[in-house]
Amino acid sequence: MPTSNETFLPPKHAELSRHYYAPTGGLSSQERQPDDKAIFTTAYMLMPKAVMSDIVTSLLPRWQRTRLWVLARPLSGFAETFSHYLVETESGGGSTNPDDDDSAQSVLFVVDGCLRLQFDGTTYVLEAGGYAYIPPGVDWQAFNIGYKNALFHWIRKRYQVVVGIDTPPAFVTSDAAIAPIQMPDCDGLWATTHFVDPTDLRHDMHVNIVTFQPGGRIPFAETHVMEHGLYVLQGKGRYRLNDDWVDVEAGDYMWLRAFCPQACIATGHEPFRYLLYKDVNRHMPLALLDPGDG
Repeated sequence: MPTSNETFLPPKHAELSRHYYAPTGGLSSQERQPDDKAIFTTAYMLMPKAVMSDIVTSLLPRWQRTRLWVLARPLSGFAETFSHYLVETESGGGSTNPDDDDSAQSVLFVVDGCLRLQFDGTTYVLEAGGYAYIPPGVDWQAFNIGYKNALFHWIRKRYQVVVGIDTPPAFVTSDAAIAPIQMPDCDGLWATTHFVDPTDLRHDMHVNIVTFQPGGRIPFAETHVMEHGLYVLQGKGRYRLNDDWVDVEAGDYMWLRAFCPQACIATGHEPFRYLLYKDVNRHMPLALLDPGDG
């Protein structure tokens, strides 16, 4: 649903040319120079797609025929609220017990292949662009039922319970099923696909897709409390991260610490789209004073 300062896109922008970058792994040749644009600072991190090789994958217990690239994990003083995996599951692979943390909620977003998802006695089939939200405490399972590898993003966050507010329900949808919402005063160049209502306080995280048409931009340095994970699904852009402008493209990943200034310009000839995580709708945790501190 649109908020008070947003409107639905006009029909001419409702249909997008959707492409989703999916890594293939492998390992670069010995002739290649290790001069990738990977950056790690106190304010942000940039992980280019070239560094997502076979030798940096991880495995998980109770997952069969599956490996993953860990794009983000909680680090003290940095990205503290979430983890972000890019998961590759071979045909027939998957898990009947995917997560051992009962407090974790999950978002799955498929970028290639075919994933069968089951929870609450219902089976869903997610193909490229498929999106699922799974609240904490739900018994779910996922398997690749296709003939090629399934690749999907898996974003996890511990749910912050609030007395008197219900836990949100699980749901399945897709990128194509949700009309992007145009940001004001941008002539359709900047829009956001909201998979949940931004005013729904049951949700303490949002995982959206942001779309810029060529030449579209964030025309000011956003500086805010939400921390971000951004995976470029499609296109190219120049992104401001703190004091730096960096060129990014499909397959690149960024962490942004809370209050890190950020802006961007879509520089390619196709839409610049990224999957965006942010923490929302909860009080800021306050450190407890030591009784001896005055």
